[in-house]
Amino acid sequence: MTAQAELVERVRALLAGEEPVREVAMFGTRSFLVRDKLLAGALKDGGLLVRVAADRHEELLSRPGAAQAVMGPGRDMGPGWVEVAATALSGDGLAAWLDVALEHNRAATGPPGR
Repeated sequence: MTAQAELVERVRALLAGEEPVREVAMFGTRSFLVRDKLLAGALKDGGLLVRVAADRHEELLSRPGAAQAVMGPGRDMGPGWVEVAATALSGDGLAAWLDVALEHNRAATGPPGR
């Protein structure tokens, strides 16, 4: 199994209680949308692209394995887009990053059923 496929399985398991979840190919990742908003994407190297609150961007970049997400040479994706290295996703690392992304997702979409 590839690093991306393993990460996809782990993300699926951690998002099992969220509704609705949809998977699509986007940004060269296997992306997960929760409540029709992009939450995260599993990268081919086993890293994770996450959508987070722009006002927490700098704080989150200080975490181990976190970097500004880029969309090609010299083009960063701007505040609120963080790429997390595969090495930072072991153990509870993935769950911690998904929690941060879900916090932003819930704030952006409002309460469930809305």
